[in-house]
Amino acid sequence: MAVTKGSEDWFAKAQTLLPGGVSSPVRAFGAVGGTPRVIRSANGAEVTDEDGRTYLDFVGSWGPLILGHAHPEVVKAVSAAVKRGTSFGAPCRAEIELAERVVAAYPGIEQVRFVSSGTEAVMSAIRLARGATGRDLIVKFSGCYHGHSDSLLVAAGSGLATFGRPSSDGVPENFTNLTRVLPLDDDEAIDDLFRTEGARIAAVIIEPVPANNGLLIQRPDYLELLRELCSKHGALLIFDEVITGFRLGAGGAAAHYGITPDIATFGKVIGGGMPVGAFASSKDIMRKLAPQGGVYQAGTLSGNPVAMTAGLTTLKVLEEEEGWQQLEARGQYLEILLNPVLEAAPVDAVLARVGSIFWIALHTLTAPRTAEAIAAETGDTYAGIFHALLARGIALAPSAYEVGFISLAHSRESLDQFAATLGHVLNDIASQTGEAHGSQT
Repeated sequence: MAVTKGSEDWFAKAQTLLPGGVSSPVRAFGAVGGTPRVIRSANGAEVTDEDGRTYLDFVGSWGPLILGHAHPEVVKAVSAAVKRGTSFGAPCRAEIELAERVVAAYPGIEQVRFVSSGTEAVMSAIRLARGATGRDLIVKFSGCYHGHSDSLLVAAGSGLATFGRPSSDGVPENFTNLTRVLPLDDDEAIDDLFRTEGARIAAVIIEPVPANNGLLIQRPDYLELLRELCSKHGALLIFDEVITGFRLGAGGAAAHYGITPDIATFGKVIGGGMPVGAFASSKDIMRKLAPQGGVYQAGTLSGNPVAMTAGLTTLKVLEEEEGWQQLEARGQYLEILLNPVLEAAPVDAVLARVGSIFWIALHTLTAPRTAEAIAAETGDTYAGIFHALLARGIALAPSAYEVGFISLAHSRESLDQFAATLGHVLNDIASQTGEAHGSQT
């Protein structure tokens, strides 16, 4: 009997009922091959599949579980909230208390609107920016992902400043004609675009730490340039902090870099494992929203008491336990462990890390700052590493371009285990292929 028979049987059934067998594409293992593990339960830093196999987990539900799976305080608070009612369709205390914490923590914002996902938060922030400025053009960057709303599901064309073209079937070109796509880390390209179309630009949106196509850590000077150009031309700067918000610290990437955006979007951590997103800005901009202004946005389950309680409890635990300081220390420890492992790897590899977010860039000795700089061989090489780690009880994301997350549930011993296992896997790959260190082929 195969050790993955339980997952295989369940996934076979899933494929008859769900498109591709999943509710979100990357879970299908399309980028790495094989059968996804169907998860039965999770606790702390581990997940357990339907075959009873336990894995040390660095996916963390793609980032929100900063305290670890099923944290006792979150479980206790959510259980109590459920008993009081799962949804009111009306204001609730937890919603107001969470808003108070978000506003107090993040630079430059005065009000927040809760939604149910990161995609919804970004979509709403774009609409708000257009309504506040009376302009239509949106600027985004190749290598940054902002959810699957039509106007942002855009790929770059040829040249530096390009008209966006749909990167998904079902998105009309008219929806993306008002989106411009630029390369990251290119001062000249953003200067040129503002010089030619600055008066038409409503907003520039960027992940200040791009973490959806590798971890593409940007120069602070580049982010400063975006801030200066937006201010000069009357455009709004939107920081998409769905991943980095309340993970890099209470003030997210804005506080990390000392750069204040006009609008920020959040998700992941502020949901504490529940479906939550948010966007926030100054009172002057937020009053453009209904019911005060003409920019319409609504959601029946937005601000529901269970999700708000999960997020509120997560932030409380982080503050009380000096969570962000602990996470930075664990990130530093992992970096110390992995650097020599990667230096000895059979292929060139380097660790990119900011706080508790990490990514291993393959076939390079310099961490890329743009999506275009990621080596073409990365996907194939990573697939072998991924499956070898999974077979040894280490779960990374099933894509070479997704990042890993450390939580407060990851002990030093678990990080030791990861580093040692990765070393064994890389050595095995070297012995099986005879590949020399530094080979780019």
